[in-house]
Amino acid sequence: MSRNDEGLLKARTLIQELREEFWKNAVVPGLSEDFNQSLERAGRVADFLEFAELLVMDAFERKESCGGHFNEAYQTEEQEARRDDENFCHVAAWEYKGDDNDPELHKEPLVFENVELTQRSYK
Repeated sequence: MSRNDEGLLKARTLIQELREEFWKNAVVPGLSEDFNQSLERAGRVADFLEFAELLVMDAFERKESCGGHFNEAYQTEEQEARRDDENFCHVAAWEYKGDDNDPELHKEPLVFENVELTQRSYK
């Protein structure tokens, strides 16, 4: 599995277009007076589309390769994942800022006391 900035930007655009089409064409059968599982399912689809875009944004923000998240622009000469623990040793939390605004990124540093962070090699 690998990614690159061009593919991530394209994915974000496609997800936004799909979400726009979903809201334009969604038809939810049922009555407002009843428990409506169709409405619940439509809400889940909307949540998944929002989450998918957020995952793409988070991947775009992370300018390194780490574990199974391989960014083609950040690799060693041997094509291994190149970590950047100085800038990306954190937990990312995204704050919702409204429908027409990008979410805000908050970072919480990770502190390792018993584990040494190292560059992996699968060769």
